Amino acid sequence: MDKVLIIAEAGVNHNGSMELAKKLIEAAATAGADIVKFQTYITENLVTVSAPKADYQKNADAKSTQFEMLKALELSKSDHHELIEHCKKNNIVFFSTAFDETSIDFLRSLGLGFWKIPSGELTNLPYLRKIGSFNQTVFISTGMATMKEINDAINILTKAGLSKDKILVMHCTTEYPTPMQDVNLNALQSIKKETGLQVGYSDHTLGIEVPVAAVALGAKVIEKHFTLDRTLRGPDHKASLEPGELGKMVSAIRNIEQAMGDGIKMPSPSENKNIVIARKSIHLKRSLVAGTVLRGEYIMMKRPGDGISPMKLDDVVGRKINKDLAADHKLMEEDLL
Repeated sequence: MDKVLIIAEAGVNHNGSMELAKKLIEAAATAGADIVKFQTYITENLVTVSAPKADYQKNADAKSTQFEMLKALELSKSDHHELIEHCKKNNIVFFSTAFDETSIDFLRSLGLGFWKIPSGELTNLPYLRKIGSFNQTVFISTGMATMKEINDAINILTKAGLSKDKILVMHCTTEYPTPMQDVNLNALQSIKKETGLQVGYSDHTLGIEVPVAAVALGAKVIEKHFTLDRTLRGPDHKASLEPGELGKMVSAIRNIEQAMGDGIKMPSPSENKNIVIARKSIHLKRSLVAGTVLRGEYIMMKRPGDGISPMKLDDVVGRKINKDLAADHKLMEEDLL
């Protein structure tokens, strides 16, 4: 995977409105994201009626239960088909995360071809076995997880039939928004070293600097929540980028992936022309007559750098010049005996 894959996470920020969902697709496409991702679930299969809310969910909607909140945000099968068609019209890839096994079956019927395991399902054995059995590309989010839990999930997936080289592990912190002190970006490299797999980053911080930094640390997939308006009512809007910010993030990531290079330290094509300008050569500090033996006090280092390199000073000192030379002369090999 050479190019960083950028997933614009619409999630449930459509607020149950197809009009809003389509505008999110258009905004993701305009920003230059590769994929726009939604969430697919059947509320009755996902949570109990009495399931508690997370603090960030309470802050967004204090009155309803988690069941009621999710039910209002659930997409129907026909909604999915409508959104897929709208993605095609806007030249962006449709994607969705399944949160229950029935939804996995439905997404498979749509022929999406790859999967995202959300952090909450990392410890769901039957869920992992089902997705692993398809042997298709899988992105694993690892919010709330220990390294052992990540390795356990990978083992379950591979035992179910998934080739290990089709797995990408995404570092993640499950808090909305994530405090900077809880990001732990260095975990990206720990995960890569421990698993031997490619890594990505699913971001819940405010702003764009952390996902951009993740790319510099080797993330091959970036997932970021976005919304049309952070002030909208709903659980994820507050920790999401607005369209203009999403566009800036995509642009910054594209710049960083170009800037990463091949890791070989050598002059770049653009700086080759500046070597002569910025470096120095051995010059004469004073005028000398033919036959003079060069001594250190006769020599100084000046630009340009297209003569004898100062690194060869010890080879030059002690040799004779073969002609009269003026002060400030740039010493060349043909001047020496």
